Amino acid sequence: MKRGDDMESSIRNGYGNRRRYRKTAAVFLMAFLLAGCQKGESELTEVEIGMEAVEKGDYKGALASFEAEITEEGDLLRAYRGAGMAYMGMGEYEQAVRSFDAALHETDEKQEDNRKDILYYKAAALYRQQDYDGTIGVCKEILDIAQEGDALYLTGTCYLEKGDEEAAQMNFDLAVQAAPEDYDIYLNIYESYKEKKQSAKGAEYLQQALQAESGKQEDAYYKARIYYNLENYEEAGAQLAGLLEEKNGEALLLMGKIYLAVEDPARSVKMYEQYLAEIGESIEAYNGIVLAKMAQQDYDAALAAVAKGLAMDTEQGKQSLLYNEIVAYEHKGEFTAAKMKAEIYMEKYPADEAGRKEYEFLLNR
Repeated sequence: MKRGDDMESSIRNGYGNRRRYRKTAAVFLMAFLLAGCQKGESELTEVEIGMEAVEKGDYKGALASFEAEITEEGDLLRAYRGAGMAYMGMGEYEQAVRSFDAALHETDEKQEDNRKDILYYKAAALYRQQDYDGTIGVCKEILDIAQEGDALYLTGTCYLEKGDEEAAQMNFDLAVQAAPEDYDIYLNIYESYKEKKQSAKGAEYLQQALQAESGKQEDAYYKARIYYNLENYEEAGAQLAGLLEEKNGEALLLMGKIYLAVEDPARSVKMYEQYLAEIGESIEAYNGIVLAKMAQQDYDAALAAVAKGLAMDTEQGKQSLLYNEIVAYEHKGEFTAAKMKAEIYMEKYPADEAGRKEYEFLLNR
């Protein structure tokens, strides 16, 4: 990672930086919901134990449970799918693809929802391997089942990675046509272009999204996110005004980001503290405080917020806290502690490129 003036580039905003392939998170959640009971209420199946382990980030433990279910020739579909999830968590994407293929083998053509679900997993694993042609092929299989905006979006992103901007735009256009009221697709298209340093092109889709009306209460929140990405922070805040009066949790978190963007970290902290007081504990809120406190160069307070977040009984979002913990120690000049934290981080998230760069930087100090 480049050191120097742009130190903030090393700080990970875990709740704001959505992965280009948002379906991965959605499918993980779907898998938890689909994990039904096969035994009595008090006795968990190996698949259920494995799913709980995945949720906690214990991918090796999860894999052991899924493999036990496979050995017993039990619920093979969910066991293979779960094994693929565990392999993805460990960054072993080739093994993940094999597991998802095995899960697909346990389905038939009538099980369209199951097949589509597993195909999204497989597409995510192939994408992680930078196998863009393979990902496009799997997306085609999904689209043969249903014309979904997510699959079209991912296809477009793959073409963008391949340098075929015409095909990318065609698929992005088809994605928003397939899901014209899905703000996330517009936002993700913007992120894909932004990563290719083509923010202006992505902003065209955000402008389209501002014309979309789903008639739902969350329209104002999504439009605030769009204005935030367009760096129109005044309008973003205006969109949130009504939601803030209602003490809407998502609005409080986004307003915290807006204040940080306009270099008002003190008010940013107040938003997150209000969230904690009125909504409850949240890793997103703690991570927001971490970022704001680092902007104030109050690294001890940032580390205190990290500790509170890590004490929560959930794994979602902890990767960002652990990464920012490393950065906070670096800013304090405590490089031995930062290196130790980086070693732990890499053991837990071996596939994370940003973490690897931090670790290599610390090794070479």
